[in-house]
Amino acid sequence: MLLWINGAFGAGKTQTAFELHRRLPGSHVADPELIGFAIQKMLPPDARGDFQDRPQWRSAVVETLVDAVAASGPGPVIVPMTLVEAAYFDEVMGGLAGAGVDVRHFALQASPDTLRRRLRTRSAHWLGRAVGRPETWAMDQIPRCVPALATERFAVHVPTDERTVDEVVEDVAERAGLPLRRPRLPAARYQLRRIAVGVRHIRL
Repeated sequence: MLLWINGAFGAGKTQTAFELHRRLPGSHVADPELIGFAIQKMLPPDARGDFQDRPQWRSAVVETLVDAVAASGPGPVIVPMTLVEAAYFDEVMGGLAGAGVDVRHFALQASPDTLRRRLRTRSAHWLGRAVGRPETWAMDQIPRCVPALATERFAVHVPTDERTVDEVVEDVAERAGLPLRRPRLPAARYQLRRIAVGVRHIRL
């Protein structure tokens, strides 16, 4: 099984994915963004744009995730990735389904105000980034992502406003029919883990 955790930037995809991973032994997190970064690094700066626009990114994501599912353990492969362009979404999901992958797609939903608040506060002083520095590019994507992800094409929809990551994780797991094997972390331990996950996924 493959769980695709979609959502606008700031919806909580990464935290949800890694908490699902912790609570589902044998699961694996696969990040398609890494393929995109590799493609960009091979191109001159002037040729770099949105890597999702490149057919080789979409085909490589499908082929790599098919391999990941085939090689995975008893748990699912978990994919945290924003994908809102309808044609690209259909191409990737159709490619996975056509290869026999059991894909469960979840779109994390949050209001624009919630997304802006999260984006303003998530960039703490890690690796030289300024405290509270606005995530300008991510905020610019809110008008594009929020209405697209609210359509039926991008169901199943999972609300996240005024919900904790634990509540979102448990909702996703229940909808996917996956029993969580590990309990919630105590508040202090969860906050430390949350910071660690955030630091590991800072993009410089």
